[in-house]
Amino acid sequence: MRCVIARYPFDLTKSGVVASMKGVTPEIVTGESVTIGRRRYPVKQVGQVITRQDRRDFTSGEVVRAMTRLGFTCHEHPEALPADVPTPLETASSLLGGIVPPEA
Repeated sequence: MRCVIARYPFDLTKSGVVASMKGVTPEIVTGESVTIGRRRYPVKQVGQVITRQDRRDFTSGEVVRAMTRLGFTCHEHPEALPADVPTPLETASSLLGGIVPPEA
């Protein structure tokens, strides 16, 4: 499929994107994301890997459009953590034997 990302045309295939992302560790998802295989990647990370361009050169919308047309599942917001999961500060404090401050 031919698509334009950051004013440059790319011929992308679903198998080509999967192959490009193989072995790439997903970064923490803070915004829009795309599911490739069993992993969920930030769209900017996927765009950087498949286009080899700087993330500032394209928008997440361009990558979402291309990934949707290829048949990947795109997500708008990251999944929320369950309420009972301690924060990293609380975990470190409890491991060091400190007292966890009450929530405000």
